[in-house]
Amino acid sequence: MNKIILCGRIVRDPEFRVTPSEKSVCTFTLAVDRQFSAEKEADFINIVVWGKAAELCGNSLSKGHRLLVDGRLQIRNYIAKNGEKRYVTEVIANSVEFIEKRESNSNVTEEKSGMEGFGKAVAFDEAGDIPF
Repeated sequence: MNKIILCGRIVRDPEFRVTPSEKSVCTFTLAVDRQFSAEKEADFINIVVWGKAAELCGNSLSKGHRLLVDGRLQIRNYIAKNGEKRYVTEVIANSVEFIEKRESNSNVTEEKSGMEGFGKAVAFDEAGDIPF
């Protein structure tokens, strides 16, 4: 079984394109923290999304968004222009769940970008009460 589930933040804005055979594809790099490390470390994992999901990701995501990606690991190779054989390891996404967008200030507020796929951030008041 080849199944991977990752949670992390997008390192830079996704790249969306349409292939010559008119298939939509979106690629981005996800920074995933290592939990069991004395120092804060992360792995940078290349993600590939195809089809309608690629269009949604290309139009909705940007650097800093936190995502949950479910997919499979793929290792492919090609011959570079200099004749060397190169290997590429990437995750082919089956589904992408938008978790949150990184806030530019320290206050937690509701998303104002109109992106319906993102959950609402919940802030606690000074007394520690839940605001609903």
